[in-house]
Amino acid sequence: MERFVYTLVRAADWQGAEAAGAYAGSADDARDGFLHFSTAAQLRATAAKHRAGVPDLVMVEADVAALGAALRWEPAAGSSRPGLFPHLYATLPVSAVTRAVPLPLGADGRHVFPADVP
Repeated sequence: MERFVYTLVRAADWQGAEAAGAYAGSADDARDGFLHFSTAAQLRATAAKHRAGVPDLVMVEADVAALGAALRWEPAAGSSRPGLFPHLYATLPVSAVTRAVPLPLGADGRHVFPADVP
């Protein structure tokens, strides 16, 4: 069982979430009816597939235990990617977030992740 899950949020949206006390999600999240998360092992591939070249992203790490039953593990719809993905069927309370780290773009255009993200 994972201890933490991760989502990628535009910096301005994260600042708004911090002020409001919760993150309600992106337009993609609203369309799908849940907040998209990844495990640490899935995160780099998620960023490359869905957020390639997007500046001003923040990696938001949330404590699985704090999310409770609203967090469900499901296959990604229409994807050939193996494994289950964490989906949050609620807003993300800022109190469940253990860290929020800016993800700059490297010279190669890929996001630069903290060293502990595989």
